[in-house]
Amino acid sequence: MTKEVAKKQIAELSKAIEEHNRKYYQLNKPEITDYEFDKLLKQLQSLEQKFPEFLLPDSPSQRVGSDINNAFEQVKHKYPMLSLGNTYNKEELRDFDMRIKKRLGEEQNYTYCCELKYDGTAISLTYKDGLLVQAATRGDGVQGDDVTQNAKTIRSIPIRLSGENYPKEFEMRGEVIMPHSVFNTLNKERMDLGKDPFANPRNAASGTLKMQKSAVMAKRNLDAYLYFMLGEKLPHNSHYQNLIAAKSWGFQTAEHTEKVSSIDAVFAFIEKWDTKRFDLPFDIDGIVIKIDSLSLQEELGFTSKSPRWAISYKFKAEQAATKLKSIDFQVGRTGAITPVANLEPVQLAGTTVKRASLHNADIISNLDARIGDTVWVEKGGEIIPKITQVDLKLRPKNAVPFEYISLCPECETKLVRNDGEAHHYCPNENFCPPQIKGKIEHFVSRKAMDITCGEATVKALFDAGYITNIADLYDLTYEQVFSLEGFKEKSAKNLIESIAQSKSVPFEKVLFALGIRFVGSTVAKKLAKNLLTIEHLAKASVEELIEIEEIGIRIAESLVAWFSEDKNKEIIARLKAAGLVFETVEAKTASEKLKGEIIVLSGKFAIHSRNELKKLIEDNGGKNSGSVSKKTTLFLAGEAVGPSKIKKVKELNIAIISEMEFLELIGE
Repeated sequence: MTKEVAKKQIAELSKAIEEHNRKYYQLNKPEITDYEFDKLLKQLQSLEQKFPEFLLPDSPSQRVGSDINNAFEQVKHKYPMLSLGNTYNKEELRDFDMRIKKRLGEEQNYTYCCELKYDGTAISLTYKDGLLVQAATRGDGVQGDDVTQNAKTIRSIPIRLSGENYPKEFEMRGEVIMPHSVFNTLNKERMDLGKDPFANPRNAASGTLKMQKSAVMAKRNLDAYLYFMLGEKLPHNSHYQNLIAAKSWGFQTAEHTEKVSSIDAVFAFIEKWDTKRFDLPFDIDGIVIKIDSLSLQEELGFTSKSPRWAISYKFKAEQAATKLKSIDFQVGRTGAITPVANLEPVQLAGTTVKRASLHNADIISNLDARIGDTVWVEKGGEIIPKITQVDLKLRPKNAVPFEYISLCPECETKLVRNDGEAHHYCPNENFCPPQIKGKIEHFVSRKAMDITCGEATVKALFDAGYITNIADLYDLTYEQVFSLEGFKEKSAKNLIESIAQSKSVPFEKVLFALGIRFVGSTVAKKLAKNLLTIEHLAKASVEELIEIEEIGIRIAESLVAWFSEDKNKEIIARLKAAGLVFETVEAKTASEKLKGEIIVLSGKFAIHSRNELKKLIEDNGGKNSGSVSKKTTLFLAGEAVGPSKIKKVKELNIAIISEMEFLELIGE
């Protein structure tokens, strides 16, 4: 066979196979049998092996997978993969709808998209010029595993897009799932081989996607549903319309999605699928509700964890009854005591449950839970199941009321309970082992100092007496680490290097890593941006702190109390001496033309995207704000700004400028 003939046959086979894929996955109208499809694929593979110069990255043969075993690389998400807020009742959905109305204004019309909440594992697909260039897992939301080669083996994920008018570069997000038929077959095969079956399709899908050998993964027949498009220049301002466009390019989108114009219509969608979900060939665990308009999504914005324009409704949790054998108590890094129930093993939502959270003393008291009771356990979205009620009819006659502990189970210090708080606390934070280890584990975590030091390593270092607080990490030697069981030359060296590299972590992350009560990552960013140095923060009064946006009295009092402790002053001094960053390095601005200006954007803009405008504000010395207040100095208005927002701006006598006036102001 000549090269010209081979090239032509490869092109024809590739086109035919992709068309059969489209008819099978997008149209649900297969024209050939699986056997005939596999025969075509083998013909293509054979030709590509003989003429490798004609093997293209988007060839259908690339879905088969490779036997090469490589560890996954971490890739940073261009847009953070945030999680959705969950709700389990209609009252909370009405509250969500009221928050939307309040933020957008009563006069603003909006519609919702209702979608099935697939019970699988999240994936992000990046396309450039119509070609799949990267697939990544959610990871920690900031970065995830590069699973591009594995994703190519999933036939419902297009490697090259069909159709036209797709953006030059964009992202599609969705869920990788394992259909029931595949899951049942896989588990039968595993049990026939004497292996443990997978607990549920979600776990099986997640584990399969992270397999090191894509050739093995390809045989698992995973599926993917794509439900969200991201990018700078998308075809429509409507989320729903973008999904229709995506389907025309070859994506398997969420076919059951509906666009509705009221919260009552959302309820109707939920009620329909609460029963119909059992007829689906895959698992769903709820419904996702999103604002359809992308410009309104931008206006509503995000919290540090989730978008304000979307929420998920979880179907009623599965329950099971079992015996309460005993109650243990765990001590967290803040000293909070959490009671955990030990149960007789019971099957629940596809997993074996042996432990369940009891949360705090009030929960135990309200339940009147006693050792020996028959209790109802449910999984309602939490990692650890919870006890919801006691079956009093089955209570043993000798069951006695449970007495909550008064001393710390680890260090025997008398517990305290602050007014208005649910948890008991161990106040012995400097000498209670779980608190010390918990603070160190928080300090080294990825979102904090990002030191490659897991829970087991922290325990080993603590038990050996090498570390008793976070500052001790920077005094560790290679010899000390190497002496620990399980550490070899390379792993010991990696830990010491990772600790050294953490000295360049920015101030906001260092502040979060300190583990000050109520100071999460978002609060730490606000403090670092406004106070600039640890010295300024340490000297700030409660009154000064609450002047900062989003810093309330509880956070302010916690900060002042923390910095007043001599032991904490000593820790800061040691960390500074070790070379950690304790000041905000302000980015150089293109100009100071907007210095002192606090600007709110609203509406749809013609020349720049909202993100581009926000960057221009910061580049020219200004500050962005998400809401109109007395501190706002300029209101940058695009098209379709809500009348209520304009009214508030005028009431506060804030200057309103258009996009063109803004660009003239900064000299663009």
